[in-house]
Amino acid sequence: MSGLASSDDLPRAFPNTRWSVVLAATRPDAPGSAEALEAICRAYWHPLYVYVRRSGHSAQDAQDLTQAFFQRLLEKRWLESADREKGRLRTFLVSALKHFLANEWRRASAQKRGGHSPSVPLDTAFLESRCAADSALSPDEAFDRQWAVTLLDLTLKRLQAEFTAAGKPSDFDRLKGCLMAEHGAIDYGDMAQQLGITPGAARVAVHRLRKRFRELYRQEISQTLEEGADLEGELRHLAAALGAEEK
Repeated sequence: MSGLASSDDLPRAFPNTRWSVVLAATRPDAPGSAEALEAICRAYWHPLYVYVRRSGHSAQDAQDLTQAFFQRLLEKRWLESADREKGRLRTFLVSALKHFLANEWRRASAQKRGGHSPSVPLDTAFLESRCAADSALSPDEAFDRQWAVTLLDLTLKRLQAEFTAAGKPSDFDRLKGCLMAEHGAIDYGDMAQQLGITPGAARVAVHRLRKRFRELYRQEISQTLEEGADLEGELRHLAAALGAEEK
């Protein structure tokens, strides 16, 4: 994996952190804020949709309400109320969504098939299966769990992009199954044969893969926090959220 692009070589999709994009967008002169906010909506709509579904809305209404929420957010109506003290994009988005559902969802539902809405594709088939699996969770628990899953998915995509940039996409396809496998369950001999390297080199490749995944995951979480926020605390919270389905 020594040929992989470093994180410094990769294009930055968001200035500073994704949370700082939300705060910067409260300024009307913020360059590119609308585009950055729409990118944030695209990245994080899964947990928002899950929250709406677990709050008792039908799948169709959840799609309409999530899109309407994006529209309100992109129109910047609520950005000035972003809580800088809490310092978490996760907290801001779910709080704004709760406000929307409590105060504006009837009006949005009445207008749901008219007017402009942001072009955020809502492919909900997989999320519906998650909602069924997490039926015992509260809306807040389901939101936090899907938030953690979304961050893991974003991390996996970044790691895949690094392998692709290094000209080794097939290596990623072969190695990615090792990310969640127990060390004793990995057949390094078979992995070495697939990669065309020695078993020792395969062991090193798996170790580097896991290390890089952890680094990128921490970066993804940092992107959702204000500078100086408690990263370790957020890591613990998300780890607990991922285990929520096992209660």
